[in-house]
Amino acid sequence: MLDRLHGLIEMGGPVIAIIGVMSVATLAVVLYKIWQFRASGVGRHLALRAAVAEWDQGQSKAARRTLEGSRSYLAPVIARAFATDGASDSAAVRRLEAEADARFSRLERGFRFLDTVAQVAPLLGLFGTVLGMIEAFQALQSAGSQVDPSLLAGGIWVALLTTAAGLAVAMPASVVLSWFESRMAEERALADHALSVVLGPDNRVVRGSPPLGQAVPQGA
Repeated sequence: MLDRLHGLIEMGGPVIAIIGVMSVATLAVVLYKIWQFRASGVGRHLALRAAVAEWDQGQSKAARRTLEGSRSYLAPVIARAFATDGASDSAAVRRLEAEADARFSRLERGFRFLDTVAQVAPLLGLFGTVLGMIEAFQALQSAGSQVDPSLLAGGIWVALLTTAAGLAVAMPASVVLSWFESRMAEERALADHALSVVLGPDNRVVRGSPPLGQAVPQGA
């Protein structure tokens, strides 16, 4: 395995080595994010949803008991919202939103790296291909009239190897990043709905407001 990897690096040059390091780092980030999502209870909000529904029905005591059984990372935010009993002022509402956003930010760390990999890896592969093609045509020119077609074909094959490697790293990174982002969009929508239900009777949170973390359009 190591010999094959060493051979690929020798054929593709430093560009292949950079793409290889990038692929290892990407895999490490993806595995860490999956573990972090699982440990934080992303997507597992049955108890939290039930507690919010009970609160909406006026069963505040039952809602608090149900929320105690939730392992969601949003449970402390909703518990603090419950403690306001619908009597929070705008500053308290903003603080609850800020606390939820802080939790979202922790879960979204690493997204920028994955996005960078998805964009840069194909460009690195293309850069390696261009360098390989230049070397292949230089070798062809040096051969003069005694041109060996296999020399050119071999050089092109090695050059295209870097493009394939770059795409092989970029495509999974892009797919996984899209999945992570879709999960976080659902989490933000859930938090926005939960806070709207809990704090809605005081009209402090507008039900039609954009999800937490999204900018309000200018002039809105």
